[in-house]
Amino acid sequence: MTTGRLPRADARRNRERLLAEARAAFAEHGTGASLEEIAARAGVGIGTLYRHFPSRQHLLEALLREHFDALGASGRELLASHAPWPALTEWTRAFVAATTTFRGLTGEVTHTLDHAGSSLHAACRAMREAGEALLDRARKAGEVRPDVTTADFFVLVSGVAWAHEQGPADSHERIDRLLTVIFAGIRPTTPAN
Repeated sequence: MTTGRLPRADARRNRERLLAEARAAFAEHGTGASLEEIAARAGVGIGTLYRHFPSRQHLLEALLREHFDALGASGRELLASHAPWPALTEWTRAFVAATTTFRGLTGEVTHTLDHAGSSLHAACRAMREAGEALLDRARKAGEVRPDVTTADFFVLVSGVAWAHEQGPADSHERIDRLLTVIFAGIRPTTPAN
C-alpha cells in the first residue's frame, strides 16, 4: 500500500545522481556500460541503483521516456499540421536521432517495440503509435507503397540507426543518404503528388 508520500530528499538526490551518471556512462560507453561503475560514480552502492532501477532497461526507460514521449507528441502534431509525406519523413529523421542517443540503444529499442513485458516498451509505445499513424496516413494518401508494413518501416529505419552506431561519430551524412534511399524505396512508383 502506498502512502502517497514523496521520496525522501536523499533518495531523490540519489536517483538524480544515478540518472546523471548513467547518461554520462551510456554516452561514453553505450548502453552496456557497467551498472556498478554508474553506482560508484554516483557515490552510492549497487543496491541503491537497483532499488531505484530494478534492471538496465528500467534505467534506460527513465532516461529515454522524455525523448520517446516527445516523439509521440511530435507525431501527433505532425499529423495535424503537415501533409502526409513531409510529416512522415520529418518524424522518421527525429526517430533515428532519438534512437542513436547512446551506442547500443537501437538494439534495445528494436527488441522492446514488440515485447510488452519490457519496462522500456511502455516508453516506446507512444513513439511507435505515432510512427504507425504517420505511415498509415501516408500509405492511404498514396505516398507510401501499400505493401510497406509498420514492421517493415521500423526495421528499415532502425537499420539506419544501427548503421550509424557502427560508424564514426560524424556519420550524419550517412544517415541522410540511407534515409534518402529508404524514402525512395517505400514510395510508390508514381507518387500521388
